This record gives sequence, C-alpha cells and structure tokens, in this order.
Amino acid sequence: MIVTTENSNTLAWEKMDNLLPAIVQDALSGKVLMQGYMNQDALSTTLDSGKVTFFSRSKQRLWQKGETSGNTLDLVSVAADCDFDSLLVLANPNGPTCHTGVESCWFEGNTPSFTFLADLERLLAARKGADPKSSYTASLYNKGIKRIAQKVGEEGVETALAATVHDKEELKNEAADLLYHLTVLLQASDMSLDDALSVLRERQK
Repeated sequence: MIVTTENSNTLAWEKMDNLLPAIVQDALSGKVLMQGYMNQDALSTTLDSGKVTFFSRSKQRLWQKGETSGNTLDLVSVAADCDFDSLLVLANPNGPTCHTGVESCWFEGNTPSFTFLADLERLLAARKGADPKSSYTASLYNKGIKRIAQKVGEEGVETALAATVHDKEELKNEAADLLYHLTVLLQASDMSLDDALSVLRERQK
C-alpha cells in the first residue's frame, strides 16, 4: 500500500507500540541506505515536508535525517508491507546517508551490479557544464548532441559486429562503451535512463 496522509491511520501502530521500522532505499539506484523508526508524527512530517523524518529513540524526539549534516533525504514515496507494520521509503539522498560519511549504512555488504548504472548516471550528470579539458565526458557534452549521437551509432555498430563474430570479450567491452555513450546522450538531452525504462515498463503491461 502506498502510504498517504489520508490512509496512514490504517497502519498497525498499536501492534508495534507506535513505532514502525522504516527502511530507506535510494529511489534511483535501489540501494538500501539506512533504517530508522517512525511514529505517526514522524510519518506525517515526512509526508507533509517531503524530507524524511524519523523518531529518535535515543533523543526521544522527531529527527529529520540530515538536520545537522545537511545530508537530507528527499521523499519520493512511502509504502507499507502486507502486514502494515513496516515501511519502505524511497528517497533521493543529498550526500552520504550513513553517519560515517559513506553512501549506505550497509557499506561493508555487496550491492547488485545494476545499481552501478545509477551511480554512473549521477557521475555523468555532474560532468555537464564542466571544463571540457577536465574529462572525456565533459568534452563530449561540449561537442554537442550531434557528436554524442554519432558516438552512440558507432558504438552500436561495433557492438553488433562483435556479436556477429562471436567475440565475447570484444562484445563485453563494446556493450560497455554503448551503455556509457547512451547515458551521456540521454543526459545531454535532459533525459535519463529511467525515461527509457518507463517505456519498457509500459510495454510489459
């Protein structure tokens, strides 16, 4: 269930002593960032303000993530599980989430490989407007859409050729080049990989 201000009272507050565990997940990469606890006031504040807010069990008060560090979490959505006694919070992080200064509180664990695409996309987006001499990506943006599109075409052909000759090592490398240049092209067009994925989601219905 997607949680809203209107239906939040249907959650199993009494069952959980008015504190529900809330797992925060990066809305773009899918990485699990942290866990906190929310009471009804914390959830209401989160939904109203758009900033993820918890109830601090140690301080016994509401606590907005990043209120001191500035590493806040911008809310995308809140969902309840099937028993209505835990919450999954999708958010866009503004800086590292863990108090140790790293991206996730589970920094010693492995993350699924696909999450790297989101990391790459954020990195490439940050290169827009940078000095063309500072990186290959910045130089591509500086050359404009036409040149970037040309590179996508070239890498697409090279990927296909590698597949036709059954050169798996070359196919792997060319596919990586294609993904990279396609991501740059989308960013240069003020779009993202999610725009393409949303089309695939619709086609699957």
